[in-house]
Amino acid sequence: MDTKNRLAIIKERIGEAAIRSGRDLADVTLIAVSKTFPSSAVSEMASLGQVHFGENKIQELVQKTDELGDGSSDHPIDWHFIGHLQRNKAKDLIGRTSLFHGLDSLRLANALQPRLEMRDSTLNCLVQVNVSGEASKFGVEPSQLDSFMDGLSGVARLKIVGLMTLASPVENPEDARGEFAEMKRLAEGVADRFQTGSLVLSMGMSADFEVAIEEGATHVRIGSALFGVRHSRIPE
Repeated sequence: MDTKNRLAIIKERIGEAAIRSGRDLADVTLIAVSKTFPSSAVSEMASLGQVHFGENKIQELVQKTDELGDGSSDHPIDWHFIGHLQRNKAKDLIGRTSLFHGLDSLRLANALQPRLEMRDSTLNCLVQVNVSGEASKFGVEPSQLDSFMDGLSGVARLKIVGLMTLASPVENPEDARGEFAEMKRLAEGVADRFQTGSLVLSMGMSADFEVAIEEGATHVRIGSALFGVRHSRIPE
């Protein structure tokens, strides 16, 4: 199946999931996760009208933003960083993304703050929550979310606009529904602290995005269902 058909099918499935939950396609932002794929694959998908692209390795974000920038006036590209960011790489993120999905510690927040001050800039961020409880995943524990949000109150250059999570890997997407519902509950509980007019809730990937949408996802991060089988590295 070619890229155009894969994109059309995913958009159709997003629309159907949104309708089932009383929403419409415009309520959900599709982020095409282009990790390990070359800039040419991003350009091809952008030419089909896809705007939002996500990277989870800072090196790839730097490479692709250097090569593609913000796209063209006809085919704009809006970059998201969806992976774990080490504090010593904080400088590489600034000016390269419209939304950082992985704010997972106060130490990282405090590393980003002076970099943003130097650029006289701000950064839209989502707090990553480890709703699955897996030790292998980054993120704030749900029980610590309130105190974490309190700790961010003095980091003025970070604009906290919502939450993000990685659900447990499951064979049946329905098995992830409880985690997505918990994320929506958590987000609503701290919504008064978000610096935006609407709640951003980033959750759901290729295997479970429809259930995530039904439970309130505003942003879904889809890679293999759009780009196909992943490479171990960016092809030459």
